[in-house]
Amino acid sequence: MTIKKVVVIGSGTMGSGIAAHLCNANIPVTLLDLKTEISKQAREKIYKSRPPLLLDKSKINNIKVGNILDDFNTVKDADWVVEAVVERIDIKHDIYNKIFKERKKGAIVSSNTSSIPIKILSEKLTSEEKKDFCITHFFNPVRYMGLLEIVKNENNDLDKINSLKKFCEIELGKGAIVCNDTPGFLGNRIGVFAMQIAMTEAFKMKLTIEEADSIFGRPMGIPKTGVFGLYDLIGIDLMADVLKSFIKELPKNDPFQEVAKETSLVKKLIETGYTGRKGKGGFYRINKTGSTKVMEAINLETGKYSASKKINILSDKVDLKSLISRDDKFGEYAWSVISKIIKYASSLVPAITKNFNDIDEAMRLGFNWTKGPFEMLEEIGVENFFNKIDDFKGNTFLENLSKTKNQDFYGSRQKYTEIETLGKVKKKALSVDGNSSAQIYRFNDYNIVEFTTKANTLDYDSMDALKKATDKPLIIINESMQFSAGVNLTYTMDFADKGDIKSIEKFIRYFQETCKHLKYSDHPVVSAPSGLTLGGGFEVMVQSNFVASHTNIVVGLVETIVGLIPAGGGCKEMLARWLDTDEAKKDPHYAPLKVFDIIGYGRTATSPIEAEPMKYLKPEDKKIMNRNSLLEVSRKILDNNKAFKAPSEAKFNLPGKTVVEDMNKILEKLYNDKIILDHGLVVAQELAYVLSGGNTTIDKTLSEDDLFKLELDAFMRLVETKKTQERIKYTLLTGKPLVN
Repeated sequence: MTIKKVVVIGSGTMGSGIAAHLCNANIPVTLLDLKTEISKQAREKIYKSRPPLLLDKSKINNIKVGNILDDFNTVKDADWVVEAVVERIDIKHDIYNKIFKERKKGAIVSSNTSSIPIKILSEKLTSEEKKDFCITHFFNPVRYMGLLEIVKNENNDLDKINSLKKFCEIELGKGAIVCNDTPGFLGNRIGVFAMQIAMTEAFKMKLTIEEADSIFGRPMGIPKTGVFGLYDLIGIDLMADVLKSFIKELPKNDPFQEVAKETSLVKKLIETGYTGRKGKGGFYRINKTGSTKVMEAINLETGKYSASKKINILSDKVDLKSLISRDDKFGEYAWSVISKIIKYASSLVPAITKNFNDIDEAMRLGFNWTKGPFEMLEEIGVENFFNKIDDFKGNTFLENLSKTKNQDFYGSRQKYTEIETLGKVKKKALSVDGNSSAQIYRFNDYNIVEFTTKANTLDYDSMDALKKATDKPLIIINESMQFSAGVNLTYTMDFADKGDIKSIEKFIRYFQETCKHLKYSDHPVVSAPSGLTLGGGFEVMVQSNFVASHTNIVVGLVETIVGLIPAGGGCKEMLARWLDTDEAKKDPHYAPLKVFDIIGYGRTATSPIEAEPMKYLKPEDKKIMNRNSLLEVSRKILDNNKAFKAPSEAKFNLPGKTVVEDMNKILEKLYNDKIILDHGLVVAQELAYVLSGGNTTIDKTLSEDDLFKLELDAFMRLVETKKTQERIKYTLLTGKPLVN
């Protein structure tokens, strides 16, 4: 089965997101709603969306719009019709009646429902129609969330289901997991249960919401919002509706029933308009006192708000064994939540899926967990788990495991895909070396480096791992959400606070040496970025010999925002790329001015298509829709470059002070218009000096080391200033830039 045209019916958040992502894959799509005007407005929202739903704005040309009265005949040409209308069964049945009258023979029809079972959706279809009908449950936002649950039942044509899965995996880049027709399917069944357990246990143990969120977050390998923060983000009222659906659909003896009950506090919050971030606040709220904004947190017992307190549990790593072994309320809470999640998830095998690790992948792809329930069990250790666990009678999975005590019960990972992913390879690879910031794996005749810090920020240990791993062809790739958010600013500020500026300089020199070593290594180096690839992370990528990039990247040099300039070779590499243009060969000011604009504003690209015009990526760099394929594509690059020879060192002829004069004119206007303030001017002047080549003239040739020195000297002058340090501290504290 080939899918060349798609019709999406319903242009709300999910319908628009699905249509936009089909556009990203260059699949022509028609978006229908009650009125064409509604579809047009949805198309406009897609075009303007932030974060962008489109890889590039030109992709919008793949969308046609219409209404279900005048334009329903477009269904006749569609290979796949996706229903994404309101969650009302009568409306859905009416739509299916029309679709199956119009569709061409064999075309797939699916619903994007998150909660209504197939048996109810398809109850009015003929047996022949049921073969081609399934649920395709995308997660929001569709472009960025990897999970797609394809829900089937006994009526489906399995060849067609597998064909759809293959299309969604290869063309749309989704982690497409086929699962059974059970309430909540895979992701929501476990994910919502986990949220409810985290919440109810916090109530029982009389924890503050900040204490609960400090555990049910990064320390458990779960996004930093925590449970109460996530409730506010989703919407407390929406979560209440989701829970009512589970209560209705699940058996009365399901453990979910107990944790899904509405609490008096949640009921009061909804009734008073405290529905989360979209309302007046929720478990957290922003309270204004004059011009000051204060983050407040609710007391779970009294329902009163007070200033939110930051909780430091003195651990920034995902170390579940240590976490559940803590002899304090944090350890007790962690064990109570984790053990109940593992018990519940394992009790559902094989009812919701025969492959238990599909549940883990659903949590990774749909909820951004770093480990699913069974991986949590594996990390805790089978013997350790059973020494601590209470009753698990009737849980066949745990009963069998308790008898075998097989620590290697997990077997292969990511069985849902045939792609040889990083997750699969790590299970088979030899762990060669590693430290607190990165791991080195050896697989066949190449090495893999995976960063392991928070947001994969870079430090001495990261550089050590990169240097050590170049004894073989090297792939730099991460399974976590980010490639690297850059150099660890907290690490840098620790030195600054001690007045130890020399240690900062020593680290930046080592960073430069490492990046140069990657670029001119005897063996090829491939970077495979996904997610944030910023600052130092970009400098590692750009000085690799080859790049295989996921389509969902945020890439760029953003150092000026924190009062610094790129100092790991970012200025140097961007100059080299822009100097290699026809315009630069005619005008010596062209490249420095272009790079000055890009780095000075901290411009970022949110896809490879956006990155190419800024020369963050090259046309020959590989761009991949399916993140799972990054390792496979990287390996092919290495296989195709067996006769690799390191590139020749770049040379630079830059105009010096003559281009600085042009840059100063730009800065003067920005300063007069108050777009930049005093320190912004200082930072920009340092950047201008570096990009001009410093004290040079156009007839003088500079080496890469000369450019590295210019970067380092400017960086050190800035990092010593009080105002740059204020910028860094403010960003670390708030996540926002300080303009000073």
